[in-house]
Amino acid sequence: MNGTGAALEQIARLSTLLQEAGNIDSEVLLCPPATLVYRAAQAAVGSPIRIGGQDCHANPSGAHTGDVSASMLLDAGASHVIVGHSERRADHGETSEAVRAKAQAALAAGLIPIICVGETEAERVGGIANQVVGEQVAFSLPDSFGETPIVIAYEPVWAIGTGRTPTIDDIATMHAHMRALLAARYGKAGETALLLYGGSVKPSNAEEILRTPNVNGALVGGASLLANDFFSIIVAA
Repeated sequence: MNGTGAALEQIARLSTLLQEAGNIDSEVLLCPPATLVYRAAQAAVGSPIRIGGQDCHANPSGAHTGDVSASMLLDAGASHVIVGHSERRADHGETSEAVRAKAQAALAAGLIPIICVGETEAERVGGIANQVVGEQVAFSLPDSFGETPIVIAYEPVWAIGTGRTPTIDDIATMHAHMRALLAARYGKAGETALLLYGGSVKPSNAEEILRTPNVNGALVGGASLLANDFFSIIVAA
């Protein structure tokens, strides 16, 4: 819940940085609040930046005042949507089954869902992080994605916005665990699924995190609010 129209200047700045840098071999996606999706998409025209939503409703339309459907996001210029972010799970009580329904709605509308999973600090300390994330992967993902790429974001809840990150070994272990689960369930599609890491990713640690096996990208929070910081992470990628 950050950003008004003034923040669109950062998209213009990022676009300029990317154009000046030339050959940046990474997918770049910004997911602003719903109020900015259309204007962000317009601001990103002619640049490699793609735009996504932060959430969507499980239904395509109906009496759901205040909610935004996947088709509305697509119509506004989005190509992706985040579902199941830990803040949605915690603040709004979203279950993995609810997240799955949103992911299915996104696919039906033609969006690529970015499905978030992750454990709390108590669950990690209790030694059940792999179990918790495994269950979230099992129940948050649709049985089929068709031709749509599978994108999963691992975000340990205790690392989001705290400045704390798991060790590289912790990240590698969890991403290997998710890779094995996805490969067993989806075959080749699971072997090539994009696994993102999210949780206090910043310019100073991005390169090391992104070099970790089975980490195919980053879900960036606060460091994406300023073009220069986000660009540094893109360069690291």
